[in-house]
Amino acid sequence: MILPIIAYGTPVLRKVGVDIDKDYPNLEELLQNMTETMNNAQGVGLAAPQIGKAIRLFLVDTTPFASDEELEEEERAFLSNFKKTFINAQIIEETGDEWVFNEGCLSIPDIREDVFRNETIKIEYYDENFKKHTEVLSGLAARVVQHEYDHIEGILFTDKLSTLKKRLLKKRLEKISKGKIDPDYRMKFYNPKKK
Repeated sequence: MILPIIAYGTPVLRKVGVDIDKDYPNLEELLQNMTETMNNAQGVGLAAPQIGKAIRLFLVDTTPFASDEELEEEERAFLSNFKKTFINAQIIEETGDEWVFNEGCLSIPDIREDVFRNETIKIEYYDENFKKHTEVLSGLAARVVQHEYDHIEGILFTDKLSTLKKRLLKKRLEKISKGKIDPDYRMKFYNPKKK
């Protein structure tokens, strides 16, 4: 089932997610729904807060990057198969030079900005079968994971922009939070009056 994506300005996007265990209710169905939702919106990642759940869960599927001709063949091949579920993830280490990449977010449609992130990360997480993994990721795979990881920490990519950039984006972000946009996918906007 395709779920609505939670829009910028909704408090759940600012919450630090809580760990879950293998008995989390309807986890398999949730993962299926998140995959359908991410694919429908043509995303390369989706975190649980973006569908209204403040839990430490996100998905990554970098297949769309595999067609980027500017990438080296080895990285394209890796990205074409990089589809993972990250549960209770913890980034242990961020290393390498910071590099810039133009990022966007399904919760913040129609805004893309250059964001600096470290080149390499070491991350611990559980997969959908609650098998523990420790991995070192670099390049675009690391970047997508860092972006989604930020979501479970209550951080958005716009938080990483300069004060000037944030000021320039303020009105556009307000329009998103008020639902004055027309994205290509279902979204849910925050209504503080509806409690």
